[in-house]
Amino acid sequence: MKKLALHWKIIIGMILGIIFGFIMNSVDGGKGFVSDWIAPFGKIFINLLKLIAVPLILASLIKGISDLKDISKIRSMGLRTIGIYIGTTVIAIIIGLSIVNIIKPGEGMPKETIEKINTTYQGNADAMISKAKVTQDAGPLQALVDIFPSNIFQSFAKPAMLQVIFFSLLFGICLLLIPEEKAKPMVKFFDSLNEAIMKMVDLIMLFAPYAVFALMANVIIAFDDTTILVKLLGYAACVVFGLFLMICFYMLLIKLITKKSPFWFLKRFSPAQLLAFSTSSSAATLPVTMERVEEHLGVDKEVSGFVLPVGATLNMDGTSLYQGIAAVFIMQVIWPEGLTFTNQLVIVGTALLASIGSAAVPSAGMVMLVIVLEAIGFPPELLPIGLALIFAVDRPLDMCRTVVNVTGDATVSMIVAKS
Repeated sequence: MKKLALHWKIIIGMILGIIFGFIMNSVDGGKGFVSDWIAPFGKIFINLLKLIAVPLILASLIKGISDLKDISKIRSMGLRTIGIYIGTTVIAIIIGLSIVNIIKPGEGMPKETIEKINTTYQGNADAMISKAKVTQDAGPLQALVDIFPSNIFQSFAKPAMLQVIFFSLLFGICLLLIPEEKAKPMVKFFDSLNEAIMKMVDLIMLFAPYAVFALMANVIIAFDDTTILVKLLGYAACVVFGLFLMICFYMLLIKLITKKSPFWFLKRFSPAQLLAFSTSSSAATLPVTMERVEEHLGVDKEVSGFVLPVGATLNMDGTSLYQGIAAVFIMQVIWPEGLTFTNQLVIVGTALLASIGSAAVPSAGMVMLVIVLEAIGFPPELLPIGLALIFAVDRPLDMCRTVVNVTGDATVSMIVAKS
């Protein structure tokens, strides 16, 4: 009997988790049972993935840089990678703005619905505004300062991915600059560490179908008011449609540039996509993304070891597309006079910058949305209402946009490897 492929096991776990979540929603004490006895297994799985993320970046990036043998290759690969990431992000934002301006999901929403949503999600919106204020209060070059660690062990503990990437790049470059016979033992060490971490990924992924079941069941029990979800269906459909178009754009790039079949790509990369959907975190998914790209898509480790960790931090195409749609949707509902062409150009620029600084964790896009809205002069007194408007569907949309984020990372790694 043929062994069931991993992606099918994950899909089955996801479907069963959704069904189980709906059943528990209708049973007295069901939500408490899922929270106490099911959800912890999903958290354990995410913790295991986060556990190996930092050593994986450290080992793969140092090994990849030392294998290049030529510092000029690092510069050309870095410029090419960042250039492609910026290009795909701009395209994602433009797709999002085009969809929301054509469909206009925010027009005609009843005032009583707005008031009900605001009452339900006011506290969540205030929390996101507070988090955004911390980011905004920092100086204009704080994001640059944050790249350079003062204590690398603290960077490992946080984890601060950009700092880990910087240290790994610097360490790998220094291995190229010292005599080869002195660098060889350290290169061998990180090569062995990388192999061991990749084997850990394989072992952890054996638990993935059961963890996805727990994660999906926990997501379903969080939906309290289905009537609000129905009212926001138009907005959610715009985001999902935009994300689908972005996936199609990636598949077109893979077909035209790498000469590979999109179906071949999706079949081999789907476990990472399904995991991204379940965890809503491209950072937690990074170990699986790297394993899939290297072992199943055939990208060289020196390319994937650089492109993917950078992408997990800097490349947030799904998040950028969402921010464009969310910002215009909120204006359509409560601030239509702000819908000018100039403001939408500002959204493109601000969403691009915000995506670079966005953390690879669940709901980080909501925090960055505050910065996007304030950049266009959105009335501060309306900001909590605006965020509350989209909070009810943020979690499922966060899951969808994380899929786009990791798919974009994998696509760019294949393009860079091809070039």
